[in-house]
Amino acid sequence: MLRIADKFKQFGEKHPALCEIMRFLIVGGFATLVDMFIMGVVLYAFNPALYPKFYNAWFGGAQPSTAATVTGTACGFLSGLIVNYFLSIAFVFEHKGNSKTVKGFAVFAGLSAIGLGIHILGMYLGYTVLGINEWIVKIFLTVVVLVYNYASKRLLLFVRKDKPEEEK
Repeated sequence: MLRIADKFKQFGEKHPALCEIMRFLIVGGFATLVDMFIMGVVLYAFNPALYPKFYNAWFGGAQPSTAATVTGTACGFLSGLIVNYFLSIAFVFEHKGNSKTVKGFAVFAGLSAIGLGIHILGMYLGYTVLGINEWIVKIFLTVVVLVYNYASKRLLLFVRKDKPEEEK
């Protein structure tokens, strides 16, 4: 009987693109947890009186300032970016492209900065202008930016340098 690891390996050999997307989602999920943890810490740090207990910063209900939500979003996103960069190189993409170079990191950071802009603008519009709960807005934006991040990094950074054997 095949072990689970062997089954995963066989699945990965048959469906490499799907496995890459699954690894991206796992790494992105972990980076998102880091992002949301940092956002909660920043929300609490801006005004601890809004939250009866430290962990209440992650459950919403309070009305944090726009500065707190935007700062929390930026700090969380940048923390998630760093985690995502290293884990993407280590685990997600088989073809590293130029990702391990200074230029590659600059491209990764630039593409992520666009995602950060989407996140911050979305938080401002969703929370401040429309009055939607900050966590609902953040979760929605996380999905939007996740799709953008995978597509942009896969197409522009983690690309095969040479053609596969069957295309030569």
